[in-house]
Amino acid sequence: MNPILRDIPTEFSTDRLLIRMPKPGDGAVVYEAIQASLNEFKPWMPFAQREQTLEETEINIRESYINYLKRTDLRLLVFLKETGELVASSGLHRIDWDVPKFEIGYWIDTRHSGKGYMTEAVEGIQQFAFQKLGARRVEIRCDSRNTKSRGVAERAGFNLDGILHSDSLSVEGDLRDTCIYSLAK
Repeated sequence: MNPILRDIPTEFSTDRLLIRMPKPGDGAVVYEAIQASLNEFKPWMPFAQREQTLEETEINIRESYINYLKRTDLRLLVFLKETGELVASSGLHRIDWDVPKFEIGYWIDTRHSGKGYMTEAVEGIQQFAFQKLGARRVEIRCDSRNTKSRGVAERAGFNLDGILHSDSLSVEGDLRDTCIYSLAK
């Protein structure tokens, strides 16, 4: 089946979180979260190496919206149910619909870290992938030195498949190792 014809829900929830596709107009809250978290992002996120404008962030959100509709990349924004505040950005990336398999990527607004929201979101997203999208494999890849990201994968029940040595470049251009975590059905 052509992925564009797949009927995919645009939102779902966990105990404390509403997780949904990005929508035009979400750029402002995403921009604010990025600005508040730049120092935390800089060691790991290429996009944090230069300051983005509000307009660039809104363009990125609209491109993510289009990609969700095309089923080529399923970015998800994570909000607190109780207050409606943006907590994190996540999603299902590097999609292979033939298997099907997905990679969960994520970042959290520093102002909301340490409260278990990212682990809860990742658990919800992997359930969404298996139950609604028919996933047979879900991965999380992260820099071996990113202990917070590794902790989320481990708390969410993912298994460490292995470490690819000298697999990627750090934001400074140094060779780094990549941890590959997965769940499979």
